[in-house]
Amino acid sequence: MRSFLVALAMLFSFATVAFAADPVGTYEVEGKNPNGSKYEGSVTVTKTGDTYHVVWDVGGTKFVGTGIGNKDFIAITYRTGDSTGLALYGQDGDNWAGVWTYAEGTKMGAEAWKRQ
Repeated sequence: MRSFLVALAMLFSFATVAFAADPVGTYEVEGKNPNGSKYEGSVTVTKTGDTYHVVWDVGGTKFVGTGIGNKDFIAITYRTGDSTGLALYGQDGDNWAGVWTYAEGTKMGAEAWKRQ
């Protein structure tokens, strides 16, 4: 019985590590625009085959993107209206943090995702 409990505990610990490594989920977002102004919102990441579908809601504006990555990073190209951009995030525990820019941008913004 004790061996079973140890094996069960190990299984749950591996499942937790796998969950933390996956960007799929819903997050609170805090960020800083390239001009230095701050913003807040939410982002939802879903798995779509080998890629990720990413949707931000920031101040009522939706940004929709497609991402690729692994347990360490996710790179996302996104659009809103006529604007497009690129973002790159790294895993930060159970959360993610990174940088982004608009297409043809010369400065970067920063963003942190806190898992909900």
